[in-house]
Amino acid sequence: MKPTDLKPEEFQGYFANYVNQVSNEYTLIEELEISVHRLIKFVQNIPMDKFDYRYAEGKWTIKDIIQHLIDSERIFAYRALRFARNDATELPGFEENDYVDEAKANKRSIQQLLTELAVVRQATLSLFQSFSEEELLRIGVASHNPISVRALGFVIIGHQNHHQRVFEERYL
Repeated sequence: MKPTDLKPEEFQGYFANYVNQVSNEYTLIEELEISVHRLIKFVQNIPMDKFDYRYAEGKWTIKDIIQHLIDSERIFAYRALRFARNDATELPGFEENDYVDEAKANKRSIQQLLTELAVVRQATLSLFQSFSEEELLRIGVASHNPISVRALGFVIIGHQNHHQRVFEERYL
């Protein structure tokens, strides 16, 4: 399945921004696997002095953003698991700035962060590979917006793509 296979009722509002940033070139499973390698290779080519750089006061560093991607992916995958298992509980949003402040990513090496990102993605990939077609179509509510399990997979990818573009536009 590809992003264009999603129906309008499978994602709305906040989530549409990320789903719309995923190419139709690969399937969800293929893109979950390929995109993390693409990002890691991209980050490994960033000059070392840029990892702690902030383009403006109060903005995150590249390390902060990578930690944010890790934390967000864990949350999105958890939501997918809950909805796939037919849990109808509406799930709250999360305050990303608080997570970044508490994570203290800038005290970690870039290699530690990239290794964790790869491990988290492997877990996400395994989770999505385990879902049946029926489970992928299930819809739950998170951050006050309905979203399907499969759309959450595309959100993970689109969120990563969004931040890679931010790296390119504002950090390099």
